Amino acid sequence: MNHQDEHEEDTRTYKAVLNHEEQYSIWPVDRENPLGWRDAGISGSKKECLDFIEKVWTDMRPLSLRRQMEEAARQRQLSPDLKLHERRALEN
Repeated sequence: MNHQDEHEEDTRTYKAVLNHEEQYSIWPVDRENPLGWRDAGISGSKKECLDFIEKVWTDMRPLSLRRQMEEAARQRQLSPDLKLHERRALEN
């Protein structure tokens, strides 16, 4: 891999990519996406791609974790309702 001088401008074109967990990265536009990653719909300079990712990737948690946490929250909300229903059934 060629290391650019830190003062040399990066003129390559990149694209934003994301994986099945909705995690974002950038990838050179002229290279095939890594296995498991798909185009996110934007290409441009490194800065443009990173700015796009910063704008759209507002929740850094992987999709599977977000879903798990949403399900746990939903279960907590249902739990009091079920207990109330059980108490009413016992009262009758």
